[in-house]
Amino acid sequence: MLLGDGEILLPKFIDQVLQVQHLPRVEQLPIFAQIEGVYVPSLYAPKYSCNGELIAIEGIHAGIPTSITKQTWKGNTLSYSKVITPDAVWQNIHMVEIVRSCPELCRFCLASYLTLPFRSPSLEDGLIPAVEKGLTATKRLGLLGASVTQHPQFFDLLHWLNHERFEDIRLSVSSVRASTVTSTMTKILSRRGCKSITMAIESGSEKMRSVVNKKLSEEEIFDSAQYAKEGGLTGLKLYGIVGLPMEEETDIEATVDLLLRLKRKISGLRFTLGVSTFVPKAHTPFQWCGVRPEAKDRLKVLTKKLKPNGIQIRPESYGGSVIQALLSRSDRRIAPVIALVRGSQNSLGSWKKAYREIREKNISNLNELTMSLPKLPSWEEVIHKNWDHSQVLPWAHLQGPLKKEILIQHQQQALNHHFESNQEK
Repeated sequence: MLLGDGEILLPKFIDQVLQVQHLPRVEQLPIFAQIEGVYVPSLYAPKYSCNGELIAIEGIHAGIPTSITKQTWKGNTLSYSKVITPDAVWQNIHMVEIVRSCPELCRFCLASYLTLPFRSPSLEDGLIPAVEKGLTATKRLGLLGASVTQHPQFFDLLHWLNHERFEDIRLSVSSVRASTVTSTMTKILSRRGCKSITMAIESGSEKMRSVVNKKLSEEEIFDSAQYAKEGGLTGLKLYGIVGLPMEEETDIEATVDLLLRLKRKISGLRFTLGVSTFVPKAHTPFQWCGVRPEAKDRLKVLTKKLKPNGIQIRPESYGGSVIQALLSRSDRRIAPVIALVRGSQNSLGSWKKAYREIREKNISNLNELTMSLPKLPSWEEVIHKNWDHSQVLPWAHLQGPLKKEILIQHQQQALNHHFESNQEK
């Protein structure tokens, strides 16, 4: 497993492969483990207490690094498509990575925390050459990043793409930050075939946006919708999350209220809300928080109140989010569960059944290694429980950009926002 950016990891790894390819695999792996950022799982073993609690993950013999640190590329170029094909998920589109990571650090967000620091290639040396290469093969261009409009030269790039010679290209952009949207920006996007823009608002509740560190005001949300309409776009796609830590019923009502007021004020614009259930992710401040069962009903509330009022809503499956959480929070003991589910229907029921059977060890063909592992923790503990900071996490030996102490500070800041909001009430 190569942890981090391929630009820095792959050259070192491939050089080492060429040097040791004549050796047996068992001799190659310890050599690979010496490369910074390379994780060889078989060379690390979990240790459990007598009651099945994970207490450590350690190298199986001397000389194996005690931890593996994610490697970060800090060069002036990022990635772009090397192969353009109609068989891709996004057909015939040349993808150019505009930024990597995100400076906002929403407390739940793996895409920002795990890929820190925020990086952006220069316009002249990085972006323009990358775009030019792709446009020799296709007229469809996609600009990618967690927050593309926060590239310091994004608007310079847009104005460059506004030249007459690009009239026949079709441009699309990934999620944009509401506070950066302008009328000029939406007009250029519209001229280049863009029909809508996408913004992550997370919640219609100002309190919840503060809790997750979403530095976004209601005024900015309304302004961006107005700019979208003025620029000639026909749709505005919003992303939200339910079941966030510290979320209350009133926060769901605030989301409904915000969407309905947007619909009334900005007529003629098609509004779509994509909404998912919060899933804790490693190396984020909310990694200790469990999935909240209330989220299932809150998805239904949003659908019931928004759909009849002309707002398209696309809720992600609550069951699918629970499966994500199972994979996100489990340790190695989940492996036989994954194997048992293989070939069956990918439903929450199938995963629960497999989990129960492995936990009770009543499967006839379990191998010796699986039988020797401690009993799986309860479903409730893995999916829904809020974990203590002192608990050893399954990824404790893998070091992301920020240390545990910083993540705890950020989680505490979220709690403080919640407390201050309740005090004001």
